[in-house]
Amino acid sequence: MVTDEERRQIREVVGVFSDPETLQEAIDDLMSSGFDRAEISLLASEETVDEKLGHIYKKVTELEDDAAVPRTCYVSQESMGDAEGGIIGGLIYVGVGATVSAIFASGGALATVIAGAALAGGTAGLIGTALARLIGEHHSKYLQEQLQHGGLLLWVRTWDAEREKKAKEILSKHSGRDVHAHTEPVGA
Repeated sequence: MVTDEERRQIREVVGVFSDPETLQEAIDDLMSSGFDRAEISLLASEETVDEKLGHIYKKVTELEDDAAVPRTCYVSQESMGDAEGGIIGGLIYVGVGATVSAIFASGGALATVIAGAALAGGTAGLIGTALARLIGEHHSKYLQEQLQHGGLLLWVRTWDAEREKKAKEILSKHSGRDVHAHTEPVGA
């Protein structure tokens, strides 16, 4: 029988990864084994962690079992690519639409509309590409900060002993270090 105290606690498995590739492989394996994206979390940015804790951390291993450490949701590489493509495409669409509308409203010829659309689309595309590059650079900086502090932290929420065991196996299989489970109070 589950006690009230056990109901107010969350079990999760944590591991540290040495590179983004093995981290991604572990996450892919977790998701293909039935773990939901909402059950997977990563360490927030260095700035966010320092701001929340009020001090700079030296090693990510100091943070593994600290319930106060801010986390971020897992976002797949595919979703990052979709966001970057959406930014580029959206700005091209807006730029072309605004330019075509302005040229038509001023009574411009079809050739002028086409030339204006091409110029506006290219310019907006360049801006979108620059913004997409910034997203990629931000993600790279995020990963590099953690690697400089000893690795990439990954937490997996588990709901029962079987899933806890499975999460430990997956993280260990993909070269996770210091893989272990801990209990957190609900709302931590």
